[in-house]
Amino acid sequence: MMLMHDGLILDLTPQDFIFKAVIFVVVFFIAFLIEHFAVKLSKKALDSSKLPSASIFVNIIRGIIWAFAILAVLQPVFGIQPTAFVTALGVTSIAFSFGLQDTISNLVGGLGLMLGGVVKPGDQVSIGNISGEVIDMNWRTTIVRDRGGKVDIIPNSVLNKTALVHRTRWDVTEVPVTIVLKPSADLDVVTQEIIETIKETVASQLDRTFPIEVEAASIADTGITVIIHVHIKDDANDMSVRDKIVRALAGSSWLAGVGA
Repeated sequence: MMLMHDGLILDLTPQDFIFKAVIFVVVFFIAFLIEHFAVKLSKKALDSSKLPSASIFVNIIRGIIWAFAILAVLQPVFGIQPTAFVTALGVTSIAFSFGLQDTISNLVGGLGLMLGGVVKPGDQVSIGNISGEVIDMNWRTTIVRDRGGKVDIIPNSVLNKTALVHRTRWDVTEVPVTIVLKPSADLDVVTQEIIETIKETVASQLDRTFPIEVEAASIADTGITVIIHVHIKDDANDMSVRDKIVRALAGSSWLAGVGA
């Protein structure tokens, strides 16, 4: 609420108040326009360069623009010397930094990962027990979405300290199905039957780039453990495909069981 006393507004003459208000509005309007075009240009530049196009870079550009806008109005509007403000801000930042260690660690970790080209949006990765596509990196977190649509949000400081594995196309499309054959099963005959059954059951969901592989993994008194490597399209659901395959193979004369 404006306080008026003896014709003054906030201890300013009407002319001074209007002058300062106009400067304030003009500076921030210009900053808004600069931000709009700078963000647009930076996104185009990132798309055409080798640098990853992640929101962390765009947010840094926004922060720099608005920081300069604030410094620009300090002296003419508030009568505060920018150098004194920056000095005071530096002292305050030291105090705040102790309470913002995790945030600073996330920011530094994210920048290190991005500038080092370790990970970028669009990469298929495995981080601990999380696997999926990196859909964004911001100043605090990295966001990973798995094939089923589940989104995991990982702090950059954690990602910077955790082993990260880049997944190949073969790995991304694979749906492994483990079954156990009877010890007397003819592997060549069973392999051909498994391949034909899968092609008939989930034909529209298969990624034909890779062949269906039947791997004899181990043998024991209980039977022969076999891993079926099936590859599916990006829009196919791995759980649904696995379910259809198991149902199609269930009841086969050579089947002793289904592995975990």
